[in-house]
Amino acid sequence: MTLRCREVPLLPGLDAIRLRGGESAGDNPVRWPYVAENRSFKNWVKGGELVFVTGISRHRSPQNLAECLYEGKECNVSGLVVLTGDAYIGQLPNTLCRLADELAIPLFEQPYSLPMVEVTEAIGRAIVWSEHASIEQVDQPILADSTELLDAWIACRGNQSAMAEALDCHRNTIRNRMNQLSESLPGPGNTTEKFRTLLKAHLLLKP
Repeated sequence: MTLRCREVPLLPGLDAIRLRGGESAGDNPVRWPYVAENRSFKNWVKGGELVFVTGISRHRSPQNLAECLYEGKECNVSGLVVLTGDAYIGQLPNTLCRLADELAIPLFEQPYSLPMVEVTEAIGRAIVWSEHASIEQVDQPILADSTELLDAWIACRGNQSAMAEALDCHRNTIRNRMNQLSESLPGPGNTTEKFRTLLKAHLLLKP
């Protein structure tokens, strides 16, 4: 199992991240997150990294952001995430999104309000889980039967009322089904942690 670029915004807590370009390369595997502070990062990556550009320690002009895309393609990184907000990088130019499409490199936009420590932790945990967790820990038939529920969780961003409306059932039914799913996974951890593990399994095992 491998964490893919297109799955990053679907990880719990990362729904504020948006894919803005390079969707055709959404299946690029993510080896590890890397926060780039220098103008050039080619000497600091090995390939497969999801590179984050913040603009905090160095001004990032539209030209430099374009250079980052070209450099990322050359270095075979997984994708590029640009943090935007009033303080540093205001917004992504449409030309940058089109360039990401042309180069076939995923380009994401992340608001500064989303703490980097939460982002890198979520991605790091997903990568470690995908590499080391045993598939046998997850009951495959139960996971397969719960595809509709898990897809609804993703589409509704965890809002149980919206999930109930989408699946035409009562909110308590959604809660009970989520709890039953979580309890189907053996080992330590509370219900929330186990459900997140199942959600990751669902994302990572999807074709």
